[in-house]
Amino acid sequence: MPVSTRGKFIVALFLGLGVPAADAQDVPGGRPPAVSAGSPGTPPGDDAGMPELFRIKRARFDAEPASPAASHVADWVVFTGDNRRQPFMVIDKIDAKVFVFDAGGRLLRAAPALLGLAERDVDEPGVGDLPLSDIHAEIRVTPAGRFVAQMGRNLKGEDILWLDYSAGLSLHRVVTGNKAERRQERLDSPTPRDNRISYGCINVPVPFFDEVVQPAFAGSGGVVYILPETRPPSAVFGSYTLGDQ
Repeated sequence: MPVSTRGKFIVALFLGLGVPAADAQDVPGGRPPAVSAGSPGTPPGDDAGMPELFRIKRARFDAEPASPAASHVADWVVFTGDNRRQPFMVIDKIDAKVFVFDAGGRLLRAAPALLGLAERDVDEPGVGDLPLSDIHAEIRVTPAGRFVAQMGRNLKGEDILWLDYSAGLSLHRVVTGNKAERRQERLDSPTPRDNRISYGCINVPVPFFDEVVQPAFAGSGGVVYILPETRPPSAVFGSYTLGDQ
């Protein structure tokens, strides 16, 4: 690559402009592809031909299926460092699925989840102060947003992941005390359509909590991103498609 072309290439990359169109053929494999919000995770070796300095940092889903929204947010988190070098979690409400990543964006494991009955993205004010009997169906919401999460305990002394203590929002092992709710059966079913049952907290399989969530978030905690279901992720997180910044 001639010096002048290399100079334009490096300057464009550092300014976030991408590779100059006239010089794209000089880059191994052509212009580095932008990460689309429609990309189902990051395929391994997607930009393996690029020097390390010029590779776009993305989340590593490996072979785990993920929705376009989950891929979009996880890639944005890794690229921007929004997780502040902490483990992070992406909760996809539409697919009723939880992804836990290490601090560098490598997927540790994914699992189904049970979520709030109401399909809304904003909590009812004061819902955390209400007794369960007063939390009616229309306000049983798992709110969208970014939460700095810490391991803690509930009133029964059980360890849970607190997302918003004042609002009573947490992620915990699936609660199976009310047999009529069939919570374990809902988790085990192949469809997310029957996973809306909780008062707003996120229920996950017991092994997933014990083997993945608890070890990953022990100590300094981490960041949890709950995806919206009534608007695009960018409206909640300010995220953008890599290559469009």
